[in-house]
Amino acid sequence: MKEFTFTIRDELGLHARPAGMLVKTAGKFASKVTIRTGTAAADGKKILAVMKLAAKHGTALQVACEGPDEEAAAAALQEFLNASL
Repeated sequence: MKEFTFTIRDELGLHARPAGMLVKTAGKFASKVTIRTGTAAADGKKILAVMKLAAKHGTALQVACEGPDEEAAAAALQEFLNASL
């Protein structure tokens, strides 16, 4: 399992557009992607689950990738988050 933490820097938080792009990026990989914020967790490949996290500016996202391409998935998601949020 490959994990990393990312703190949202965007003033609008994890709103619809970046959430959709995050799910699209996660969907490119076979690995299971889980995103956690404190006590809530979401399947990183399901837009409604990610939106339900209601992650705001300053929220720490804990992203975990588990599967055959977990290294590549984690690297792609981290790159996306750094560039977008």
